[in-house]
Amino acid sequence: MKKNTTESPAFSTHQKIIIAILALLQFTVILDFMVISPLGDILMKTLNMTPANFGFTVSAYAFSAGASGLLAAGFADKFDRKKLLIFFYIGFIIGTVFCALSTSYMMLLLARIVTGLFGGVIGSISLAIVTDLFVIHQRGRVMGFIQMAFASSQILGIPVGLYFANHWGWHSAFIMIAVLAVLILVAIMTQMEPITKHLEVQSDKSPFLHLWHTLSNKHYQVGFMSIAFLSVGGFMLQPFGSAFLVNNIHISQLELPMVFFFTGLSVLFIMPLVGKLSDKVSKFKLFAAGSVLSVIMVIIYTNLGPVPLWEIVVLTMIMFMGIMSRMIPATTLNTAIPGLEDRGAYMSISSSLQQIAGGIAAVCAGFIVHQKTKTSPLENYDILGYVIAVITLSTIFLIWRVNKLVKSKDTDVPVPAPVPEMAEV
Repeated sequence: MKKNTTESPAFSTHQKIIIAILALLQFTVILDFMVISPLGDILMKTLNMTPANFGFTVSAYAFSAGASGLLAAGFADKFDRKKLLIFFYIGFIIGTVFCALSTSYMMLLLARIVTGLFGGVIGSISLAIVTDLFVIHQRGRVMGFIQMAFASSQILGIPVGLYFANHWGWHSAFIMIAVLAVLILVAIMTQMEPITKHLEVQSDKSPFLHLWHTLSNKHYQVGFMSIAFLSVGGFMLQPFGSAFLVNNIHISQLELPMVFFFTGLSVLFIMPLVGKLSDKVSKFKLFAAGSVLSVIMVIIYTNLGPVPLWEIVVLTMIMFMGIMSRMIPATTLNTAIPGLEDRGAYMSISSSLQQIAGGIAAVCAGFIVHQKTKTSPLENYDILGYVIAVITLSTIFLIWRVNKLVKSKDTDVPVPAPVPEMAEV
């Protein structure tokens, strides 16, 4: 891999605070979505849900997140990003509380829709903040730290959530997330400075014209397509993960936290390394290597029968190393596409299309996978693995196009330099 000779600038004190806040914020948002998977077997049995029903529960969040992201895209560059983040995070907390109060499949479905309406926009706002406050040669490390929220949610969040669910009912897992989110909300309000640099280059376009201008940009469309396909495999594989482990691999409910703990531990180890590598070597080659590894491991994983606990832990760890090694370089490349005046809208649309594509993937997975009874093995999970492999390989071509587009731009120019109060002189 060809090394990037540009030296990565050091982080200021305020930038470090922002990284910590965004990482913790992403921890709660990711945990809220991911905890559905380990709770899947419990939810399907207690709320009398079929695999198709459960697929709709997962996709409901994704579809509502996608719709709200598109609606918010035109306004995303018209306001202080801090105020926008606070508004949507409050809505996310309210939706999570409604999830905790659900007593039926339909109530949970509606609660997931509400949560998605607000939670789905938070990731795009966070990416816009990262792009505003960090130059391109810092963003790989920043994304590495923020994406560690994924690993942390598995190491700490999911095992604790399962512990809560096993001892006080599945509702308590959502209460735990809501309480933690309130504490992070306080930190955002008190520690984050206003982020308004983008307002200085705003045009007089209306929000809807701004949305159309961003959607119709042919260069942006390349990024939209690639990022939409990026998470499809995860949306297809993860929702039925716990049901597959319990009913096919014969892992007990009490052993599930151990699987998620060690998987998260492996991701926590690999994320900072991938983040540093993506600032030093070819981001596309790093993405391609991670894609090939993930394809191999997904095919092995989805064809497994009953195996010892240690074996499933090792295989899952390696598989997620490959999956997460794709996310950082791809996301970092994607942040280099939009101009300053379009970043909020671009990130919102990207996030929306990603969520909508993921929602469709979750629904399709629900129709591919079958289960005769509540305790019988999942059927066609191997077919699901082959479908994921094909989609993953196709994203290599899409990210290659993004990489080619980014290379055509002068990405070595800081875009933009942090304002004085957000950087140490």
